[in-house]
Amino acid sequence: MLNYNSPINKEIKYNDISIKEFSPIMKLNLRGKKREFFTTVGKHLDMILPTEANTSSSSSKLTSIWLSPDEWMVISNEIAKKDTNKYDVEESLYNDISKNNLGAVIDVTDHFVMLELEGKNIYELFASGSPFNFNEFKEKKGSTTQTLLNNIDVIIQNKRKNLVNLFVRRSFSEHLYSWINDSASRL
Repeated sequence: MLNYNSPINKEIKYNDISIKEFSPIMKLNLRGKKREFFTTVGKHLDMILPTEANTSSSSSKLTSIWLSPDEWMVISNEIAKKDTNKYDVEESLYNDISKNNLGAVIDVTDHFVMLELEGKNIYELFASGSPFNFNEFKEKKGSTTQTLLNNIDVIIQNKRKNLVNLFVRRSFSEHLYSWINDSASRL
């Protein structure tokens, strides 16, 4: 696992918005199109990958986020041990999918920072820095989007009313965190 210093070292709260980083959380990128790919993934994850655009599906241990017709991000619903970067599910998926040319399994745990934002003003914060219209998004639990937030690519997942997961590339996390800090304090 990458040893890094996060700019988000504690939970912050502004105007009914709380922001905290969840780390380390296993994040895998899956790509595939074949029927065998979907069958194999379903058996390993104990869930069906979402096939409808901008949706997600969950089991007790994992959540899968639709990214494109042949791409998903699978995240753990639990925090992993800080001293490891080995995940059983990744290894089993890699052995049965990548090695058999059914698709690709890539560990992106260290590539993305996962933030949890909660509060009634989170969509006002998003509206101040994103071109995406969140009106329908905020009403549909499990909906997802890939958009820009202050000109930074992010993935946002609606977990429930006024609670979202936001994924940002680690190299942009400090810049986004500074923008969120500044923007949230002005709401």
